[in-house]
Amino acid sequence: MTDPLRQLLDSNPCLIADGGMGTSLFAAGLETGGSPELWNVDHPDRVQAIHRGFIDAGADIILTNTFGGTRYRLKLHQLYHRVDELNQAATRVARAAADDADRLVIVAGDMGPTGELFEPLGALTRSLGIEAFAEQASALAEGGADILWIETMSSREEVEAAAVGARVTGLPIVCTLTFDTAGRTMMGMTPEDASEFCQGLEVSPVAFGANCGNGPAELVNAMTRLAPAAHPDAVLVAKSNCGIPEYIEGQVRYNGTPEIMGRYARMARDAGARIIGGCCGSTPEHLRAIVAALADHTPGEMPDVAAIEDQLGPLAAAAKPGGAKPRRQHARRRHGA
Repeated sequence: MTDPLRQLLDSNPCLIADGGMGTSLFAAGLETGGSPELWNVDHPDRVQAIHRGFIDAGADIILTNTFGGTRYRLKLHQLYHRVDELNQAATRVARAAADDADRLVIVAGDMGPTGELFEPLGALTRSLGIEAFAEQASALAEGGADILWIETMSSREEVEAAAVGARVTGLPIVCTLTFDTAGRTMMGMTPEDASEFCQGLEVSPVAFGANCGNGPAELVNAMTRLAPAAHPDAVLVAKSNCGIPEYIEGQVRYNGTPEIMGRYARMARDAGARIIGGCCGSTPEHLRAIVAALADHTPGEMPDVAAIEDQLGPLAAAAKPGGAKPRRQHARRRHGA
């Protein structure tokens, strides 16, 4: 089986991943409390238009609209019995957009957190977690995904369950974690921990890194800590939120400008990332700025805290190296990238 991700990596120094699906859906009319995954069958034209917008902006990789596609997340909308249907529909929508492009575009089956706590902190067992992720992964593969993209993770238990569950498909996997709690994941993993953990998984990801979080500065900071713990040949991923959300005139808007996202892209590349994109709040306009910023960029020295703050804004004190360790928190539900 040809691995299209490896094919593109072998011929390009850096790949562009897409932007924020969840926030794009809200902009397209999804109401608060609605199911993004249901749009794959109710409004496939709108979902496909979002994919096409990111492809036209330069994305080499698009993520399916399935961030909440496990039975546990779909249960919130009484859709737990439609895992196969909704995940397959999402992948077909993304596949059609990718296949219509004039170049190779990879369809990544998006697998987000279950929203449940794993044992011993919660009730979800390892076997049930693996079963749920395997169910979603199988549907994504059946729909035509090229790879599986495990994202916005915070615990070892859930990353491992997702990777093992995805193994049933035989597809390559990518894994990213979110370091949004004083420079750690919500469950206490540091970027250094995550780097070593991902490389030690029984099911080895073809790429791993960081996504979402508290904006470009903190994501680049996480990458500068993750990269030194990675093997020199490891493929690293950076997929940052477009700034932080602000409530303006009744709407949630992200404060990151295209210019800032361009700076972020260059610094993420300097930090070792080979797959770079946007997450929540990132539009095709932001993605075009990322593409333009990387087009003529030769990677430089690893950024330090001073350089990051100068280019991208201040870091929270606790997110800096040596910052205070946060207390472990209960899992919260994210709406997705």
